[in-house]
Formats: sequence, structure tokens, C-alpha cells
Amino acid sequence: MARADLIINLVRNGIEGDEKLFRKTVEAIAAEERSMKHFALAERLTELLKTSITQKASGQISESTDPGLRNSYYIVHPKKKLEDLILPKNVRATCDEIIEEHHRRDLLRSHNLEPRHRILLSGPPGNGKTSLAEAFANALMVPLYVVKYEGIIGSYLGETAKQLDRMLDQVKSQRCALFFDEFDALGKERADPNEVGEIKRVVNALLMQIDLMPSHVTVIAATNHPEMLDNAAWRRFDTKINLPKPTRSLVEEWLSSFQNKVGHDFGITNKTLSEKLKGLSFGEIEDFALDVQRRYVLGLPQAKIKNIISSRIKCIQKG
Repeated sequence: MARADLIINLVRNGIEGDEKLFRKTVEAIAAEERSMKHFALAERLTELLKTSITQKASGQISESTDPGLRNSYYIVHPKKKLEDLILPKNVRATCDEIIEEHHRRDLLRSHNLEPRHRILLSGPPGNGKTSLAEAFANALMVPLYVVKYEGIIGSYLGETAKQLDRMLDQVKSQRCALFFDEFDALGKERADPNEVGEIKRVVNALLMQIDLMPSHVTVIAATNHPEMLDNAAWRRFDTKINLPKPTRSLVEEWLSSFQNKVGHDFGITNKTLSEKLKGLSFGEIEDFALDVQRRYVLGLPQAKIKNIISSRIKCIQKG
């Protein structure tokens, strides 16, 4: 039988949601069982670990095991990394600080401090808020729980707040990142005269739950309309990150990265092209680059990428 200390570590890591240490403990138990010639049990433990890793590598999405909450959120095992994103230096520095705080949380707690774990991402659409939420989860080595509003917002008075409470109570039982996209859909200004009492009750319930959320749950909210958020909602977040439309230098950096991935340049300097794409979001720039690449590949071997780019830029300017 496995040593008592390994079993205690297994339970502790499972409760705290420390997936990396949990896996190492299971591996240690399997090795010990194998040394005692309990081969069947050792192989079973090893197979379970392999299955878990395979599911995560494939980005498998799963839903809540509670039938009443299955439509409230889904779970994404994140693949995007911070290194994959083109971020302003101040944004990247803030992200690195928060990640360090979580990785060194034991040191902080020894001084009666907790890592920051309530993050509000704002800015116009298409500039990486959802990607940054996934990259945060990846860096913290936790799953990303994405809230599905259609499974929370009910048609009867009181139903939405109760469903929200149930969902958050389940989520906070494990280490994870909880993502509210289009957060203004729930965190709207309570003083808005057009809102009924139900929405105000939902906002109150949401803010109370965010206050009570333990630090092993990193709450990440994203909004394209920060002006619509309730003032109290703003105060609940200990970190606020604005993701504006990219500067020309960031566009140049993005274009350089994209061309490295596809293995050829665009036949025009990144400085010149970034000037022509001025004012576009990262999402729009990615759509442009992929469109150019598709036309280039389909036109090989006669394709002239400079002509394709010129044609596509004219379409953007007309649109």
C-alpha cells in the first residue's frame, strides 16, 4: 500500500487544485506500487494519467457534471501562451507580475498576503481579451471556465441570481480561471433607469460572489463597453488592464511574427504595410493576413503577393 505521506499529499493537492503536484504524487504512488509488484494497480494509475494528458493536449471541452449547470459554463484546457500574443509592454509586465504572485503564493501567504486574482480586461473588440484570458489560464496551469450567459439568465424573476450563485459555488471548489466575456451583460450599471429589478438583483449577487471568491479562482472579466459597467463592479477588480487598438510598432511586430510562421514575407516592408493597416484591430489585421495568405497559396506558382496585398488593401479602404 502507498505510504501515508503520499496519500496525504494526493488528497491535499486534489483539494487545492494543484494539478502539477497532483500528477507527480500519482506518479510516485504508481512507482511505489510497481516496486511492490502491484503491477495491475500501477498500470491503471499510469493509464489514467495518460488519458488525462491526451484529453488536455487535444483541447477537449467538457461541461459541468451537475445536470442543472451543464449549460452554465464550459471548460477549455488552454493552449495559447503569453509568448504567442503581441502585447504592449506595460500589459505584459502586469501579466508577468500576477503570474509570479500565483506561482509564489506560499511566500505571499506567509506574510498574510494573497495573489491578485480579479482581473478586468477592457478595450475595443478584436484586440486579444479572450486570447489573454486563455493565456493567463495556461500560465497558471489551470483550466479556463467560460461562462455561458444563455444558461444563467432565466426568464423568471429570481431565477438568474439563483443560477449564478449555484454556478459560482461549484466553480470555487477548485483551482481554475473563471472567464466572463462581455461582462457588461451581467455587470451593468444598477442606476440605469431602463433596467428592471431582476437585473439589479443579478448585479448584487454577482458582486457579492466576486468578493467571496477565493484566490485559487482567478476571475477574469472582459468588456468592450466599460462605460456600461456598474461603478461597484469596477471596484471589485484588483487589476484593470486596457487593451487598445495596436500601435504601428505592435502591428509591425505582429506582421513579422505572422510572416515567420508562414515562411515568406509579403514583398512590402512591415513599416509600410502597418501604415496602410492603421486603425484596424488585431482581429481585423489577422483576417487580412489570412486572406492574403489564402489567395497567395491558391495562386501558386504564378501568385504575386504584392498584387494580392494591394487588392486587399483597396477592399479595406472601400469598406
